[in-house]
Amino acid sequence: MSTDTPKDRFKAAAESRQADSEKDDEQDLWTGGYSGKAMYGTWLIGGLVTIGLVAGMFAFPPVGLGIPVLWIFMGVAFAYKKLSVNYALTTQRFIHKSGILKRVTDRIEVIDIDDVTYEQGLVQRMLGVGTIRINSSDRTHPELVLSGIDGVANVANTIDDVRRKERRKRGLHIESI
Repeated sequence: MSTDTPKDRFKAAAESRQADSEKDDEQDLWTGGYSGKAMYGTWLIGGLVTIGLVAGMFAFPPVGLGIPVLWIFMGVAFAYKKLSVNYALTTQRFIHKSGILKRVTDRIEVIDIDDVTYEQGLVQRMLGVGTIRINSSDRTHPELVLSGIDGVANVANTIDDVRRKERRKRGLHIESI
């Protein structure tokens, strides 16, 4: 015969449930944004155009005014890409923040992510950057494109591993969805 009262059994069950929920606390796994390495090709082309403009200055001197305009434009483009997009991956959500003056934050539940792919060009492979595509059942972002991600293969694999783990934990079979 057990000496546990219903109150003791309830208290033990509540403590067990609380211990289980502490294991499920959301943890940050990755944060990132646009990598400057993704613009190396643009900087190279800018350098070549600058050399061409310097050579053109001998025949037509006002062409030289295009050099600072070119570099200011490329600097502003880089700053915008770098500052306007931030990403965070937790054990339960993928968080996408965009905008500079008006910040929009969107969350995609990891369990709603259906597919993760990444692509890289030749130069991007050498630099370890690329583009990740996340397909999900999220209504606001059924396809989310993450450009200029450093360590693209590791990040894509991390997102996919978290997605698979969360689906296994909740009893969803990936192939059946």
